Amino acid sequence: MVKTGTEAPIVFLHIPKTAGQTIHSELSRAVGRKAVSPVRVHTQGGPGAAQFPPGYRLYSGHIDWEALETLPSSRFVFTVLRDPLERIASFYFFLRRKAERLSAQDLARPARTGMRMVLENSPDDYFFGGTPQWRRFIDDHHHSPYCSYLVTRRLRGHSQVADWPRQDLVARAVEAARGLDGVYAVDRLDVLERDLQERLGLQLNVTGRFVNADPASRDVSQWARLEPMLERDESRMRLRRFALADQMLMFQLGLGPRPQPAG
Repeated sequence: MVKTGTEAPIVFLHIPKTAGQTIHSELSRAVGRKAVSPVRVHTQGGPGAAQFPPGYRLYSGHIDWEALETLPSSRFVFTVLRDPLERIASFYFFLRRKAERLSAQDLARPARTGMRMVLENSPDDYFFGGTPQWRRFIDDHHHSPYCSYLVTRRLRGHSQVADWPRQDLVARAVEAARGLDGVYAVDRLDVLERDLQERLGLQLNVTGRFVNADPASRDVSQWARLEPMLERDESRMRLRRFALADQMLMFQLGLGPRPQPAG
């Protein structure tokens, strides 16, 4: 356990496929790896305060944050957002790359369900087929995940807000986002670097660096790759609807363009 003294705890609410590995690596280097909480994924800790074990400077990962207020009020809490359609596509291709490297035995493990589904199904059936349990996985990871995470404080909280009118969900998400110390866009990480330097005295180098990114596709739109792979127009329209609330959120936060109607 690490004594942090008067240093403000840092909480990075890492939504998957938003340059988070790069940011986590730099934060870990800056504060020292012994000061990093071992809870990197919400399933590694229990509910509530167990997501924030005491004695660490950095809490960073795919964590639930319902018990955020158990940390000192001096904490610095932030998240990073990315164009929602780009994120949907990036997550899809990331799972495919990982799945293609695994043996059939590894793919058969329950923990590899997402990779098995992405490899064995067409894009249309990956996103819109499968069992009710699989559909919940897709909704949690792809249907308005920014808004859901901000409002419910849970990574897999979509079911709690699934029936909300879109405008209400976005309004609540904007309110929650403005309660954080920072919400940043993945294409403007220089702003995050500046804030961490000015507010915490930490020097990070994250702009233009992407851990876990596909080197062959860094300058290519991931959505432009995925969209023509979808065989059904309805699938394209449904994914655009998945992204719309998060696009509205980013626009209202000044982090993205005004969204186009999704139909």
